[in-house]
Amino acid sequence: MDYIFGTLIVSIGGLMLGSFAGAQVWRLRARQLDEDRQAGETIDKQELSRLKPLISVSLTSDRSVCLYCHHQLRWYDMIPLLSWAGTGGRCRYCRQSIGSLEPLIELGLSAAFVISYLYWPTPLTSGVAWGAFVVWLLSLTSLAILVTYDIRWQLLPDIVSYCYMLLGIIFIVLGFHGGWGSIVEVVGAVAVLGGLYGILYMLSGGRWIGFGDVKLGVGLGLFLSNWRQALLALFLANLIGCIVVIPGLISRKLTSTSHIPFGPFLVAGMMLAFFWGEWLISRLLSLQLF
Repeated sequence: MDYIFGTLIVSIGGLMLGSFAGAQVWRLRARQLDEDRQAGETIDKQELSRLKPLISVSLTSDRSVCLYCHHQLRWYDMIPLLSWAGTGGRCRYCRQSIGSLEPLIELGLSAAFVISYLYWPTPLTSGVAWGAFVVWLLSLTSLAILVTYDIRWQLLPDIVSYCYMLLGIIFIVLGFHGGWGSIVEVVGAVAVLGGLYGILYMLSGGRWIGFGDVKLGVGLGLFLSNWRQALLALFLANLIGCIVVIPGLISRKLTSTSHIPFGPFLVAGMMLAFFWGEWLISRLLSLQLF
């Protein structure tokens, strides 16, 4: 019964933080457009005009609004999943379609929270263990923002990447991976995921891979804290990327010059390596995947 209750709690928590993550994606986009405009770069002025209300108020008076009619949303307009379903995916006030981005983030993060709770590799029997688990859940929220932003605009916001790395350091300090005795493993994991992509970035001058992926790789390495699992995450990320990209190339929906966001593949590879890394490594080494 306690296990079922715990699953329900983390599921609801994932929905709520997913709603928060979806809101932050648009706020980050608004600030990015405004900064690009001030720097003299070419931007979508219509998009900036639509998102301007998100950055034109102070932090203390910041309230969620419809991105189309700018009507201030009430609490019953922001209930995860239910508000969106109840209005048919439209704004309650202007009836403009608001798309499916927010509910997808909410569902995705809720599912990630539940999987984390059910497959957490150590017993949650102490305050430190629970602290590490909470930090992990917060890191998933950061990843939800990064993945969504990368898919939509092919960028990884620095502020979120740095927050993710900070959470990774806290995760290590809490001793989840055996304290300071495993520092070599941490350095190895960061070197694999961050260092390798850093080398590729420098060699290509940013043509093969963006520097945002390098910073994301550092954060992912901090959470894995195991160089073998980091190598596995790298392998899985490229494998998943090939599975997704090759059909697009064959069907000509993608070309050799298409910009493919790699962040989501890295995150997927890291999640698989974190929870099932040792099993996958043993099967790969024995070539007995089934």
